[in-house]
Amino acid sequence: SQPVNMDLLHSNGVLIIQHLQKDYRSYQSFLNFMSHVGDPRNIFSIYFPLWFQLNRVVGTKMIWVAVIGDWFNLIFKWILFGHRPYWWVQETMIYPNQTSPCLEQFPITCETGPGSPSGHAMGSSCVWYVMVSAALSYTVRQKDKSAINLHRLIWSFLWSVFWIIQISVCVSRVFIATHFPHQVILGVIAGMLVAEAFEYAPAIQTASLKTYIQTNVFLFVSALGFYLVLKLIDIDLLWSVPKAKKWCANPEWINIDTTPFAGLVRNLGALFGLGLSINSDMFIISCKGKHGYKTSFRILCIATSLATLQLYDFIKIPTHTEYLFYTLSFCKSAAIPLTVVALVPYCVHLLMKPTEEKLP
Repeated sequence: SQPVNMDLLHSNGVLIIQHLQKDYRSYQSFLNFMSHVGDPRNIFSIYFPLWFQLNRVVGTKMIWVAVIGDWFNLIFKWILFGHRPYWWVQETMIYPNQTSPCLEQFPITCETGPGSPSGHAMGSSCVWYVMVSAALSYTVRQKDKSAINLHRLIWSFLWSVFWIIQISVCVSRVFIATHFPHQVILGVIAGMLVAEAFEYAPAIQTASLKTYIQTNVFLFVSALGFYLVLKLIDIDLLWSVPKAKKWCANPEWINIDTTPFAGLVRNLGALFGLGLSINSDMFIISCKGKHGYKTSFRILCIATSLATLQLYDFIKIPTHTEYLFYTLSFCKSAAIPLTVVALVPYCVHLLMKPTEEKLP
């Protein structure tokens, strides 16, 4: 059984959730939207396509931070065995007369993995920390007094935006009863630490395809090995899945995409796709060629990439066979950086080439 202090922490968290669901009902649409903003999948489909063409160093770092951060999130979830509010209130014995508090559920409530730390909070703080740090790096190059004052002003503004977004994401995750307050706080702190660590890892910018593959293999084998070792001693790290299925208010809200291994496979696919594309001839010819430094080329690549990736949402992966789902999820995730880094820039390069040849 859980320690008494954890029960008290959870019960206090339930009170906060009840307060939010009662007093912030009118902000439900906004809070649901912020929960989607914090979805780690947005890193690959929105933030990465935008930043990679603006600054390839930042774009590359963003994928690495997202993947390694989500791997740490998975390991922490397995170690901490954190419950989610919507099922904890149904199973805890601390309430008298078996009258558990009533927590409202939403279509995005019923995540199936353990709850601590919050993956949304961790992923959001990871990527926004990278973006804010990158934006601030442009304002520190000038040393005159006016530039220093401008840097301080921008620093205050950007970090204020950072914390407004993180707080909004955290509140939204607590509001929908998918996380306790301490879980989202832990997620934000862990995400910032991972992002800060990559400020001192310049080697990722010149990593070969072999390095990407070795990293993928290490992340997969270590996570799978950790799972299997604990399973041998009768510790089931997928204990949260049956709880989610049992206590979710609507079975249709249960999504295999939220299981622990689904996130791992999705991230490994994205990292492999980045390594494959960034070491491809298409990337070298287009992005490292003469077109790659033109503003028009980059803007066209951003617009085309964002539009193309929205079409990927219409590709529904079958979920009736778990292993097939994981395989296709890996391939779909790998296709995202391949599209952004290699395919789209190469096509734009081919379109711009005959246009230039026609010019006198």
